[in-house]
Amino acid sequence: MTAFGAIIQRDVVVAHGPDTVSFLQGQLSQDVAMAVGESRWSLLLEPTGKVHTWLRMTSLDDEAVQLDTDAGFGDAMVERLTRFKLRTNVDFDTMGTVPCVAVRGESGDGLPIAWPGVDGYDLLGTDVPPDGLELRADYEQARIEAGVPAMGKELTDATIPVEAGQWLIDASVSFTKGCYTGQELVARVDSRGGNAPRPIRGLRILGEAVAGDAVVAADGRTVGALTSTWYQSDLDETVALAPLARAVAPPADVTVELRPARVVELPMT
Repeated sequence: MTAFGAIIQRDVVVAHGPDTVSFLQGQLSQDVAMAVGESRWSLLLEPTGKVHTWLRMTSLDDEAVQLDTDAGFGDAMVERLTRFKLRTNVDFDTMGTVPCVAVRGESGDGLPIAWPGVDGYDLLGTDVPPDGLELRADYEQARIEAGVPAMGKELTDATIPVEAGQWLIDASVSFTKGCYTGQELVARVDSRGGNAPRPIRGLRILGEAVAGDAVVAADGRTVGALTSTWYQSDLDETVALAPLARAVAPPADVTVELRPARVVELPMT
């Protein structure tokens, strides 16, 4: 991947108070015991083990942790955390939606990303790119081709973590820390080899397709629907992500609204 930058938006929340680390340790899938300035990716789950929020956490000091997630999902994250805050000295300051320079294709100083096989970093709270870095508008295409899920698209309250891919589990879950809400489903699926019922798949589709279009297998069964799409007019091709029935494993020929399509391995090459 040629290095590029893009301006995206992230929701930022700061959790602070004497009980911050211990409270988050019982709510997040990742180990919250970090050195000041360290960042890790984590899942915030419902008690059922379904995904509520995929987020990045950064230690600000011994009693404060910054949480950032996809734009539009910060308030719901705070609501979910507050719901489980019983007799706990921790507060949440919502910083709102802030700009972020997403650098992909090269390493550098910034917050770590979790994209499989892709170097990169995020500069949170600015829209000024590093000197000499090209700004591009095809960030969404790069995200789709890398197989990185987005909140509200691939990641919803119906998603179990393993459906997003083993790489996301590896980046976002600690199997050595103590208990946390929703842990049972994650541990059970992992112990059974991560057999996801509706794994997120990549698709290449002839022509233009949009999110919500149905994916139909060769036998005529509807096996899912597109959740993220990017149309490349020069190729007359759409790249897409979709949670699909487990039986539709790549490579597989399917149709999308009668258009020929191919289920492909992620990340796309």
